[in-house]
Order: sequence, then C-alpha cells, then structure tokens
Amino acid sequence: MINTVIITLVCISLVMIITEDLIHLNKAKTTLFFGTLCWILVFIFPSQPDVARETTEQLNENLLEIATLWLFLMSAMTFVAYLNSKGFISALVQRVLPAAISERGLMFVIAIFAFVFSSFADNVTATLVSIAVVMNLQLEIKKRLKYATLIIFAVNSGGVSLITGDVTTLMIFLEGKVTIANLLILVLPSFLGVLTLASLLSIKLSGEVKLSQTRIKIEKADIIIALIFVLTISGTLLANVLFQIPPVLSFLFGLSVMFLVASYLPKRNNQDVLHYIREVEFDALLFFLGVLLLVGILKQIGVLNGFTELYQYLPAMAVNYLVGFMSSVIDNVPLTAALLKSGVDMKVTEWLMLTYATGVGGSILVIGSAAGIIAMSKISELNFISYLSNAFYLIIAYTVGYIGVYFAANWALA
Repeated sequence: MINTVIITLVCISLVMIITEDLIHLNKAKTTLFFGTLCWILVFIFPSQPDVARETTEQLNENLLEIATLWLFLMSAMTFVAYLNSKGFISALVQRVLPAAISERGLMFVIAIFAFVFSSFADNVTATLVSIAVVMNLQLEIKKRLKYATLIIFAVNSGGVSLITGDVTTLMIFLEGKVTIANLLILVLPSFLGVLTLASLLSIKLSGEVKLSQTRIKIEKADIIIALIFVLTISGTLLANVLFQIPPVLSFLFGLSVMFLVASYLPKRNNQDVLHYIREVEFDALLFFLGVLLLVGILKQIGVLNGFTELYQYLPAMAVNYLVGFMSSVIDNVPLTAALLKSGVDMKVTEWLMLTYATGVGGSILVIGSAAGIIAMSKISELNFISYLSNAFYLIIAYTVGYIGVYFAANWALA
C-alpha cells in the first residue's frame, strides 16, 4: 500500500515539474517537498516491521550522494560565477570567435566545443561554461533554446567514452564489462550523434551572429583564477585516475586555492572572492536534492529492480535502447546499478550500447541529466515543455549514435 502511495507522489511531483510554468510553482520547492515527504512516509509506515535501521542506512547513503554532488556543484559554479561576472568568458569568446559568424556555423562550433570540453572536464563544468558562452551572445530566445538543447546533448555525449567523464561509464568499467580500449570505440558514434543534432537544429537558421566589437580587457588577476580553474579540472582527472581521489575533494581543494590566492590579488571594486558563492543558483541545488531524494526512494522500495526483467522478454539490444529513454526520467546511476546487480549476461558490444544509452539517453528530457537541470537554472526560458519541442530531433540523434555504436563495435571487435 505504502509503495503505491509513494509511486503516486513521485508521479505527481513529475507532473508539477512539467507544468511549472502553468502552476507558477518553482520545481525546486515541489521536488524538495515530495522527496522529503516520501522518505518520512517510509519511516512512519514501514513495509515490514523493524526495518527503520535499514531505511536509515539507505537514506544516509542517498544523502551522502547528494552532499557530494552539492559540494562539487557549488565549487564549479563558484569558479564560473567569478569568471563570468568579471567578463572573462565574454572576453575569451571575443578573442576565439570572429567578429561575425553564421548562426548555422555557430551551432557546429558550440557542438564541437561542448563535446570536446566535456571529454576532459566533468559534465557540470562543461555545461556551465558552454551555457555561459551562449548567454553572452545576443540571441533570440527560440534560438538560444536550440543552442542550449545542443549543449545538453553534446556534453552528455562527450563524456560517455571516458571513465572520468560519466559515472555510469565508470560503474560498467569497474564491473569488468568493458575495457578502456573498448570505451574509445564510443567516441566516433557519439560525435556523429552530436553532429546529427547540430544539423537538424540548424535547418531553419539563416541569420548571422555579430559579436561586440568593444574589446574587453582581461585582468591579470582573472587570468590567474582561470588558470587555477583549468588546473583544478585537469588535476581532478589525474588525481582520480592515479590515486582514486574523489573529484569532489580535488575540486574543493582547488576552490580553497582560489580563495587563498585571490586574497593576495588586487580586488576590483574591493569585492571579496567569497562573495561569488552567493551567486550560485541554490534553487538548482535544491532541485537536485529533491530529484535525488525521489530517485532514492524509488530505489529503496525496489521499483528500479523491475526494469531488469525486460531482458527476459526482449533482445538486449532493444532493451538497452529503451534504457536510454528510462534514464531520461530516472537517474541513470541507480538504474545502471540495478542492471549490474541483476547479473544480466551480455556481449561486449551490448555493454557498450548500454553505456552509450545510459550516458546519452538522459538528454532526451531536460530533467534526465545534470546538464539539463543546470541549463534550466541558467536559462529562464528553458523548461520541460520548451525542451520537449526538440524531442523528435533528440531521439533521431540518440538513435543515430546508438546504431553507430553497434556498427563501430562490431567492426572494431571483429
């Protein structure tokens, strides 16, 4: 009975997220309310007697995951908030891009930038920086939404072939299902999917984007902070690969270095660097909290385990394709964990297809990935409905990449 109530509440929460613009209620408020309510109900009405201790352990595990993500996001967002407010990103865009570029050409530039950047940086940082670039350009709202859609898909596609780029990729690798050499097979199909989406989204684009000719001066202090940011990203990847240091710890260390170094740099307008923490969108962090609490409760009551039964009725290739759509609604981490624990027997090619599906499939809906949620917090016009307008293009791009993985893996592993 309690499981039915919880599933109903989760569905209501999802509907309220979708209809946010109609009910005029911030999604962070609704998800946090229903996320905490569901966990409270599990404690009050346990499915079995004397399970409070087990439920507490599961909640603590869920909260640890949330806290880790919170701290990581806070660190990355503080770096980006500082550089963006100083005009560093705008100045950098002016120096890299020409004075004028076609909207179609810009679409492919953004696609390549987001894909490549997310290949060596984490998805959160790649999304923040890529969105900041788009926000600094003078674009119409509809066109800005197209670029944001492309960024979300490209960022998720870029990190899927590296164990440091996507959590689910790392999980599948640690279980011994694929090797690092196997994962590199995903690069070309993933990039093909991104180029497909860029082509589809740019069909009706015919205008030109002109960049401001007012050359923004880049302060030496800002260059030093940007360098610390780059070193933090690269150092995080190296520390994780060489010493298994959690990325959140490395990023917090980088943030502390930024605070200490900034204390000795000349302060423009006498602004303390700690101020930029206040510019972090905490409503986005609260939304993360609510969503992960909801996913955690679904995992707690065993709903996620039911998906593994699909492999008994359908071919693995078909189920893996569907898993991509599931990951756009349900967090791909517990979904992947459930599949790995189920003991599903698949070939290397099929595991690679699953890796692509869980990593990229979350892009189909805006709430299906961290990149989407962050983009929503940065672009007020981006919501569930506006993103859904490009769903057909996203499904085509996802399908092209998925089929590409099949052919690339069979050719490479033959």
